[in-house]
Amino acid sequence: MLCAEIRLYEKNKNLIRVETPFFFPDGDPYQIYIKELPGGNLKLSDMGHTMMHLSYENDTTKFREGTRGKIYNQLLAETFVKEENGEFTIDTNIDSLIMNLFRFGQAITKLNDLQFLNRARAESTFYDDLQENMFKIIPEDKIKKDYIYDGIENAKDYPIDYCIEGKHSPLFVFGIPNKDKARLTTIVLERLLRANANFDSLLIFADQTTMPRPDLARLSNTGGEMISSLDAVNDFSRKLLRKVELN
Repeated sequence: MLCAEIRLYEKNKNLIRVETPFFFPDGDPYQIYIKELPGGNLKLSDMGHTMMHLSYENDTTKFREGTRGKIYNQLLAETFVKEENGEFTIDTNIDSLIMNLFRFGQAITKLNDLQFLNRARAESTFYDDLQENMFKIIPEDKIKKDYIYDGIENAKDYPIDYCIEGKHSPLFVFGIPNKDKARLTTIVLERLLRANANFDSLLIFADQTTMPRPDLARLSNTGGEMISSLDAVNDFSRKLLRKVELN
């Protein structure tokens, strides 16, 4: 049944287009081609279409960076797909063609799913994005990551995501991708307040609307200014620059 839904169309003497039942969410079909190699072997290729398609709504350079980069390389290794200059390929022989064709389709599907990590602000990529956005506003050498404030008990157990020299006091920046981090941040802030620490704080959520009300209320009572999501770029830049000493 599946094979009945696959059709081959000759583009030229060296290239065959494969029509499959696989489509992108917007309805565009996967572009898969068969190239003949010397010695009778074959190469499946998307001719660079997948990455081009994803680039319409995404910065595809992020697919190769940070956590997304690890996922990207892992899925290529799992599906035996190679990538060069944006073109994805699998080398195969005629006997393994059908198996590799479906493997290639699976790889394109997983590659397409990388964009939803960006949209959903999955926890594993949230901190990559937060740091990248900060470095666009504040020089990297002015930011201390995983800062330990020695004035509280068991300080190493309560690291602060980022510390930046502020205009009036150190600015502690906390990234909050989920309710667990919201609760931990509340605990850290409460300890800092009990120690009479001199600091200001900025809390950046992956999506503030997903936070349970009790957790958000407790955090509001202890923390400083908040940014509802990393998509609030202008708000992030304005609030950060208002508190940071750049000179």
